[in-house]
Amino acid sequence: IRYITSWIQGTGAAAIFNLMEDAATAEISRSQIWQWVRHGAVIEDGRVVTEELVRSLTDEELATIESEFGKQNYELQNVAGAAEVFLKVALSPSFEEFLTIPASDLLPQPSRPTTE
Repeated sequence: IRYITSWIQGTGAAAIFNLMEDAATAEISRSQIWQWVRHGAVIEDGRVVTEELVRSLTDEELATIESEFGKQNYELQNVAGAAEVFLKVALSPSFEEFLTIPASDLLPQPSRPTTE
């Protein structure tokens, strides 16, 4: 979610928790989650990875990000939109080819010069 947020702001690589992350890392992460949901993977604490668990953990992460960013920056950077993209590609019934395809819908549209 943090990387997608950065990506829609125009940053191709982002420092997240002192590590440089890029689209490849985000792709691997969401692909793994997609596989875990499909195959009912069990995580260390014994919970089965389900759509509901992913949504719940996403809500927790969004609350953490909003706390760190502040409400205004959270909204300005469209973190909720980034989370929607993440959930779409992580929970889709069929595997989405690239997360950047649906994320591109959130990119700011260039302004066109006015002609007089």
